Amino acid sequence: MIEAQELTKHYGRTTAVDRLTFTVRPGHVTGFLGPNGSGKSTTLRLILGLHAPDGGRVTVGGQVFRTHRRGLRHVGALLDATDVHGGRTARDHLAALAWSNGLPRGRVPEVLGEVGLDNVARRRIGGFSLGMKQRLGIAAALLGDPPVLVFDEPFNGLDVAGIAWVRGLFRRLAGEGRTVFVSSHLMSEMAQSADRLVVIGRGTLLADESVEEFAARGAAPSASLEDVFMELTADRLDYLAGGTP
Repeated sequence: MIEAQELTKHYGRTTAVDRLTFTVRPGHVTGFLGPNGSGKSTTLRLILGLHAPDGGRVTVGGQVFRTHRRGLRHVGALLDATDVHGGRTARDHLAALAWSNGLPRGRVPEVLGEVGLDNVARRRIGGFSLGMKQRLGIAAALLGDPPVLVFDEPFNGLDVAGIAWVRGLFRRLAGEGRTVFVSSHLMSEMAQSADRLVVIGRGTLLADESVEEFAARGAAPSASLEDVFMELTADRLDYLAGGTP
């Protein structure tokens, strides 16, 4: 489980995350939804110990993630698919990650095959498309066979077939009892991929509920999830800015 309690992060005078409390449970695909600049990426970095919170606490499996010596055995994460060494081959990139986390080298061809990159394993990453880099990032997240997986905008750069494949992968991982946390700014994608939603705006919690409960917020029977998301976000952000809730 991922548990955030009163999680807060400031950058100078800007509050990126403001007393955020939520729980991500195993066995579900949980969408992490919010407009661009809402604090999603900062929250994920706080979960993974890449940034230190200014207040509150976030744990994975009851522990602060930075206390784990071999992180990939506990949490697999894709934050930025382009943040890789372009001069390395896909195989060498994953082999280095496996070695640094004490994982068997045999996992490298296994995950490359799982994400459909086994035929380009010896190619340098610099020549990969964004969609291929996304697949490589997912392979890295799967490398340690972890119980918790975190993905930031994993659908970017994927074609229609790739998006369908990722949706199926997330469903399978959740069906195995893993915790799957997927960040996106696209309500339409989360409606097709997630079971539950954690919705934030300006670093504050707007909703933490099932997709069905979120959809039920729509006053009109014809209201789409996108409509509900836009209305909720606009109303709440207006309130935070000092307007009428």
